[in-house]
Amino acid sequence: MSKLPEAEQRRALDLLFSTTNGAGLSILRNGIGSSPDMSSDHMVSIAPKSPGSPEKPLIYAWDGSDNKQLWVSQEAVHTYGVKTIYADAWSAPGYMKTNGNDANGGTLCGLSGAKCSSGDWRQAYADYLVKYVQFYQQSNITITHLGFINEPELTTSYASMRLSASQAAEFIRILHPTLAKANLNYTPAIACCDAEGWSSQSSMLGALRAVDAMLGLVTAHSYTSQPSSPMSARQPVWQTEAADLQGAWTSAWYARGGAGEGWTWANNVYQAVVNANASAYLYWVGVQAGNTNSHMVHINGAKVEASKRLWALGQWSRFVRPGAVRVGVSGGSGGLKTAAFRNVDGSVAVVVINSGNAAKVGVKVQGRVSAKAWVTDNTREIGELVATFADGVASVEVPSRSMATVVLYPETGGTANVRLP
Repeated sequence: MSKLPEAEQRRALDLLFSTTNGAGLSILRNGIGSSPDMSSDHMVSIAPKSPGSPEKPLIYAWDGSDNKQLWVSQEAVHTYGVKTIYADAWSAPGYMKTNGNDANGGTLCGLSGAKCSSGDWRQAYADYLVKYVQFYQQSNITITHLGFINEPELTTSYASMRLSASQAAEFIRILHPTLAKANLNYTPAIACCDAEGWSSQSSMLGALRAVDAMLGLVTAHSYTSQPSSPMSARQPVWQTEAADLQGAWTSAWYARGGAGEGWTWANNVYQAVVNANASAYLYWVGVQAGNTNSHMVHINGAKVEASKRLWALGQWSRFVRPGAVRVGVSGGSGGLKTAAFRNVDGSVAVVVINSGNAAKVGVKVQGRVSAKAWVTDNTREIGELVATFADGVASVEVPSRSMATVVLYPETGGTANVRLP
């Protein structure tokens, strides 16, 4: 994205983060690098060379760029007001692991069952993660959530590290006090464990109970199993990575109900947020080149093109803002999926996904309330809908196979309660 002409850079950033002409995404997930290859496009380690032993200080090499992730973070925070930055490591540096490589699995040396001739690198890895947070803080970026593992049950040819749930808990006992002593003026929430599927992460919760007080966030992906029901976690649960990794690039909303279409992702988010109580939903890549659906905004030469997947997420994120609480909805017909959220400012966002014929949807209100509505379908991307009032009901016409969001704005003396007559 940084190689695009300046106007297209701005368009790409607007598409991701703008709450007026983009999706208004409110969380940025960055990768904490582990590769020692400074000349590659891989995520580069901030300490690429081994100091020789874990007892010696790490040799840091911060380039002030972090593969341009710092630039995107600065734009997100300072231009668009994003407040949530989740930094997640796929692996520890190779010299800290049983296989001597940041790729191809291996385990952090010193954890139970992972002895290495080089010694115990657990504290060094905790120091490494804290130093990454400090580098960002020096650039006026606050990393609010910190992860130390990604898909711990999976060995890949790229950066990967294997951890059991009990080993993850063991490391959290080291990372938590290290963060507390780091003089950051705040403590990032520790996230764990970005398992490959929802059910895989759920199965890790038993062992993580031992560090409940130290764990701030439970994170899971949607590749091997989708969010279908709530986890028995005591922390907020985020779905932090999902994508159609197989399909060729499409920007379509609905053609045949394909895995990459916007309609599919509108429903995927609904299932995670409403049926599985996820507090956040992240797509895998924001902006990228390549003929796949792994990303939401496509780089085609010197231009960018938004997919309807982006607008599907935007129908949520533009109007259901950070700090919102889901509230009950009554009424509605069988062809509609509905959910409502009360925002911190008192507004209520009502999300409607219509799989049937065009339907007139009414939201019953009390007192003095104004309403606006937006829709995404085959021809519109968060386009405005006309909302009318009659007899205490705000009504909109929701087209077939579309997603609409109605926002109720209480005026002085008004309240917004949700009932679909």
